[in-house]
Amino acid sequence: MGKLREKLSECSLPAALEAMGERWSFLILRAAFNGLHHFEEYQSELGIARNILANRLGRLVEHGILVREPMPDDRRKIQYTLTDKGAALLPTMIALRQWGERWATCVNASPVLVDRRDHRPIRDIAVLSHDGRTLTKADLLWVLPADVAHDHDHAEAAE
Repeated sequence: MGKLREKLSECSLPAALEAMGERWSFLILRAAFNGLHHFEEYQSELGIARNILANRLGRLVEHGILVREPMPDDRRKIQYTLTDKGAALLPTMIALRQWGERWATCVNASPVLVDRRDHRPIRDIAVLSHDGRTLTKADLLWVLPADVAHDHDHAEAAE
């Protein structure tokens, strides 16, 4: 991906891994995407120990991925809801699932994730260029922010 290398100290991947970190956090997030909201639902669905679940839910709340709030109809009960920050992890979760289907289990997952509008399966998650082309590792290059081309740069060059 080019001679310029991303420095670990400037990489956001460690911060993302700190927030999500391990298997249970990803499984809790998957359950949240599937509509679970309550501690007991998570515990029943995942078969996770209460102390581990409480710890992971707390970490996801601390990192702003889930919000912990009383239920509107019974303020004594607590629900966990995805924040916008948490919902933004959906492409990552789908990409990991697709990777697992291809390289880990070698089995297509069931149920299948489809487009609500036409019930057709979604495409594989891909890295796309600014104009929608699918990119491979060979198409990518690290550059310094000052060297990034912007749309207005191309317009000026065309004049």
